[in-house]
Parts: sequence; C-alpha cells; structure tokens
Amino acid sequence: MDQKIIYGGQAVIEGVMIRGMHIVSVAVRNPKGTISTHTVPVNSWFNSFIRKIPFVRGILVMAETLAIGMRALTYSANIAAGEDEEFGKGSIALMLILSLAFAIGFFFLLPVFASKGFESLVDSNLLANIVEGVIRLVLFLLYVIVIGRTEDIRRVFMYHGAEHMAVHAYENGEKLTTESVSKYPTAHPRCGTAFLLVVMLVAIIVFAFIPRDPLWWLITSRIVLIPAIAAASYETIRLSGIYSSNPIAKMIAVPGLVLQGLTTRKPDPDQIEVAIVAMQEAISHDEMQESARQHLS
Repeated sequence: MDQKIIYGGQAVIEGVMIRGMHIVSVAVRNPKGTISTHTVPVNSWFNSFIRKIPFVRGILVMAETLAIGMRALTYSANIAAGEDEEFGKGSIALMLILSLAFAIGFFFLLPVFASKGFESLVDSNLLANIVEGVIRLVLFLLYVIVIGRTEDIRRVFMYHGAEHMAVHAYENGEKLTTESVSKYPTAHPRCGTAFLLVVMLVAIIVFAFIPRDPLWWLITSRIVLIPAIAAASYETIRLSGIYSSNPIAKMIAVPGLVLQGLTTRKPDPDQIEVAIVAMQEAISHDEMQESARQHLS
C-alpha cells in the first residue's frame, strides 16, 4: 500500500491513539508492563463526501476528534488503572458535555467578562474585542503551562511526542523501530495543539468586528461562532500543510511548532514502543481493508 493515507492521532493516558483511514487504534501500557490494544472502525460519516467540502469539513473533523478522542481517553484510563470495564456511551457523552462546557466557559466566556472593564477605558469596540482576544490567548497559554507541571500530564506530553515521532517516521518511509523513530522531532506541523492556537488567533480576528452590545449577543456570539472559527482554522492549517514549502506557510506554522515545546516532551523507548504499536495496528487494518476492497473490485 502506497503512502496515500494520512495518519494522525493524540496522546492518551499511558498510551497513544492513531486515526487511520478505516479504523482508530489505541495502544496503552497496562500495569503489568505489556501493551493493550483496542481498535474501532471509523464511522462512515467521517469519510464521506462531506470531508471534501471546504469549511464544512472543519466542523466534521472537530466533531470526530472530540468523539474518538474522548472514547480513546476513557479506554486508556481504564487500562492504565488495571480495569477492563468500559465506560458506557452515556458516561462518555456526559464527560464530553462537561469538557465542552468547561472549555467554552473558561476560554470563550471568561475573557468576555474580564475585558468588560476595558470598554470604558478604550472607548472602542474594536480595541475591547482585541483585548478580549489577547486575554483568551494568555489564558490558553497559562493553562497549558500549568497543567504541564503535573506529573501525569508530563507523561501524556511524552506520549504526545512519541506519537508525532512515529508519524514522522511513517511519512518519511522509515521502518517503524524504536531506533528509527527516535531520531525524529517531537513537534509536527499537523498537530492539535497548533490547531488550537490557530483557533485562538482566528477568534481574535472574527470577534474583533462583533458589536459588544447588547450583552446577551456578546455572550451568544462567542458560543455560536465557535464552529465557524474552527472551520476557518482547519482550512488555515490545511493550506499551510499543502503549501508547506511556501515562505508564508512556513511563517504561519512557526507559532504552532514553538507552542509544541510546551505540549510535547522527549519520550523514553518504552513510550515510543507504544506509539509504534498503535501506528502498526492502524496501518495493518488499513492494508487489510484496502486489499479486500481491491479484491472485490
């Protein structure tokens, strides 16, 4: 199988999740020291024609990332704790709703109220909105720095680095071994951290031109425009990847790569091994699916 499939993923608790074309694979280091794996098929909606529609595909990718990411996290939490019982769909949905509520409240609504005091000082909706955006960006950076100081999250950041390194090795046609993967950097241009940073920057531009009165609209706009901002951010990341050799695209990618210095750490060989297993599981299942498809055709 030629390398047409784009692989990506995320770090989970004591493990790595990789999203392939047909399946999502999760590999987790269990308390016994061995690696547990779990695979689930990718919903057909996430590979449908919608994924080719500009801007709409960004919203689809965001929904998919939230859905499979939360499922992978709950699985990894169970395995890392030595439990076999999986969370039900209701529990996963509740955790997803609570996580979204926290993210919207902390990163989108809190800056609104924090910036209200600047309105009378600057006497300009545009400047007040820009101040709000700067507060949002600072909160995001502080949040990443603070959580990165905890031992558990530091280990997650190490797995994050391992995931990027395994993807780098695959994209460069390397055989997936601990030695070959180890030579690659922990930062990757196609990263969720870079996406979140772009979201914060695009939000500054979009919200800058939104009226701050009445208050109900100021608050509502920060919620209802999130999908549009995510869609625009996805297209920005996508274009920077397509035109990665372009000087402007390289400049756009720099802040995201720098930020990954906070969200990735150099992994140890055992963590790289977990990332390799997750990647190999995804590749193996995709190869079988492609082989079956070609046989039927």
